Amino acid sequence: MGFKCGIVGLPNVGKSTLFNALTQTANAQAANYPFCTIEPNVGDVAVPETRLDVIAEIGGSATRIPARMNFVDIAGLVRGASKGEGLGNQFLGNIRETDAVLYVLRCFDDDDITHVEGTIDPMADYETVETELMLADLESLEKRKSGLEKKIKQNDKEALQTMRLIEMAIAALEDGKPARTVEIDDDDIKAWKMLQLLTAKPVLYVANVDEDSAASGNAYSEKVLAHAQSEGAQAVIISAQIESEMDLLDAEEQAEYLGEIGLEEPGLNRLIQAGYALLGLRTYFTVGPKEARAWTFQDGWTAPKCAGVIHGDFEKGFIRAETTAYTDYVENGGEQGSKDAGKVRQEGKDYIVKDGDIMLFKFNV
Repeated sequence: MGFKCGIVGLPNVGKSTLFNALTQTANAQAANYPFCTIEPNVGDVAVPETRLDVIAEIGGSATRIPARMNFVDIAGLVRGASKGEGLGNQFLGNIRETDAVLYVLRCFDDDDITHVEGTIDPMADYETVETELMLADLESLEKRKSGLEKKIKQNDKEALQTMRLIEMAIAALEDGKPARTVEIDDDDIKAWKMLQLLTAKPVLYVANVDEDSAASGNAYSEKVLAHAQSEGAQAVIISAQIESEMDLLDAEEQAEYLGEIGLEEPGLNRLIQAGYALLGLRTYFTVGPKEARAWTFQDGWTAPKCAGVIHGDFEKGFIRAETTAYTDYVENGGEQGSKDAGKVRQEGKDYIVKDGDIMLFKFNV
């Protein structure tokens, strides 16, 4: 579905190391100097999903195809980016194209890796990034206001709505609050999204810690988690260096290594799943002899809308969907067992698909 999470932060906080680990590639150059990432690197990442393995085994599927997300490694931002400092304009343009933002905050000491501000303070780093995005939003909104004046004089309804939303956003930003704190009515959501505000995007905080702190965090990451909690946001503790080193190990070696440092699963799994949840994404499955596949959909979507994820014709010609809950599929040993137990439902156009549903769409084109 093309969902993108932008990895942002100051230079040398571990963005590119994290990106490399996520994508298991070396496309993003991780080097000890600012702006080593000049162009945004986009990585297509599989969403960890144990349920897919289970239904594939039950269904005797030859292949397994997971759902995927895009992560974008964006050039490091510095103070003054909103005024074009560093690679500011390019940075701001790239982040505007993402659906959510992952704030990578440095939570480790290392004299060999310089910090652009000269000191380690994850919350000060956060404030620098957030301030630059807010300033960029303010500038963008002021420009839009001047372009609406003529239409407002003509009593244009869309212009009046847009101006009202702009003024709400400006009020929040001038009060030192990001645009995502503004409460928007359902009728205004479409127009609000059209403003393309950087600080309106959902945020996930990533506390990048040293190896010794990967399991339990440290004093730096505690500050990040406390801030995220105060916002009602999510935060993930992860050691990007550990994750990048695990790329060199096979599955058995990874499990042994994780056990030694007190982790049950790779931090990347938690990060990807948190990003998936951040965007309100859910998963349904299709299963057959050829393949078992996980499909991404937005929470609250109807069956026809979900069918359109596979192909537009499925949505246009939707008739019904044979639907089995994941737990029913597993407990009854697959499709036939679920049918025999009366657990396969025939759902129509108004059905709201649930996370984990196993679907078979019937359509006519």
